[in-house]
Amino acid sequence: MSLRGVACIAGAYEHPTREAEDKSTAQLHAEVAIGALRDAGLTRADVDGYFCAGDAPGMGPLSMADYLGLNRLRHLDSTDIGGSSYLLHVAHAAEAIALGRCNIALITLAGRPRSEGVATGTTPRAGSPAQPDVQFEYPYGITVANLYALCARRHMHEFGTTSEQLAWIKVAASHHAQHNEHAMLRKVVTVEEVVNSPLVADPLHRLDCCVISDGGGALVVTRPEIARSLNRPVVTLRGAGEAVKHQMGGQLDLTYTGARFSGPRAFEEAGVTPADIGYASIYDSFTITVLLQLEDLGFCEKGQGGRFVADGNLISGVGKLPFNTDGGGLCNNHPANRGGMTKVIEAVRQLRGEAHPAVQVPNLALALAHGTGGTIGTRHGSATLILERE
Repeated sequence: MSLRGVACIAGAYEHPTREAEDKSTAQLHAEVAIGALRDAGLTRADVDGYFCAGDAPGMGPLSMADYLGLNRLRHLDSTDIGGSSYLLHVAHAAEAIALGRCNIALITLAGRPRSEGVATGTTPRAGSPAQPDVQFEYPYGITVANLYALCARRHMHEFGTTSEQLAWIKVAASHHAQHNEHAMLRKVVTVEEVVNSPLVADPLHRLDCCVISDGGGALVVTRPEIARSLNRPVVTLRGAGEAVKHQMGGQLDLTYTGARFSGPRAFEEAGVTPADIGYASIYDSFTITVLLQLEDLGFCEKGQGGRFVADGNLISGVGKLPFNTDGGGLCNNHPANRGGMTKVIEAVRQLRGEAHPAVQVPNLALALAHGTGGTIGTRHGSATLILERE
């Protein structure tokens, strides 16, 4: 079954706070839910499908449905593939809508890592001893940052990629974030400032890493006829793809991600190519994350990502592929240490023509949003959406 045109994103909302010491995680979920429903012109009484992931407190949808007062639910989904979960949820909501399981689906994300003192990428992910990987990997002190650093170093070894080329990704994000009043890092930075910032895990510097923020976001996915009845621009799901990439019994290659599989699936369903995309929201936990995904999604050849991102090619109004025009996870917001939700939200803003005028892509028809969850150095999930302005 094709998902092309079966559902629309009718509401989108990003929480403005970046530090929420006075709010619980559940309260943040409630506030983003209200924001997205208001954006769509709907209420919680209209919602009959609910989607959340591992950031939701308690027993996931069971606890949150009670807390949010969602009394008409007939479809639930708590699939968790880390930061890419929320892109996956859009596709799964479309599947549920196509099958008649629900008509109006709410997707929420929220968390408080900044208030709780979580340092993204530098602390080991212990997990449960029952997890099959923990007993073998934890003794070596792996962290998210050093795993991504291994991928960056391998890409440099294989293809000659440089730290200066990676730095251009942060530079582009900062050019966009300067126009976002809510962004954590609004200062425009230079390549020199990025490569001269302190090393976190060689070859990644502090400015190669995403921000740590509280907050969250939410989306409302509906039947097309419902979306068209609302007083909002219609953003339609045109294609979706999902995949996992793991260590494959020792056949691990650190130079590509699951986007190699999820991207082509989304493009095939949408009936378009990377050349048709006018704006891209790309998961940006680290600069290397962006570079690898751009290659894997087909925006450039494998190994050419460094050249592709250099010289401002990702800057709106300057380069040929504007990306993360809100500043992304590198400069704006990485709520709950899960950046996929905000990728969809900014893609929706762009397609509606509601991005900041300084970064808005003129006459945008097609946008791509892509998320990665887990760690690209070991195992992760990938999800790709292609969205269209009706």
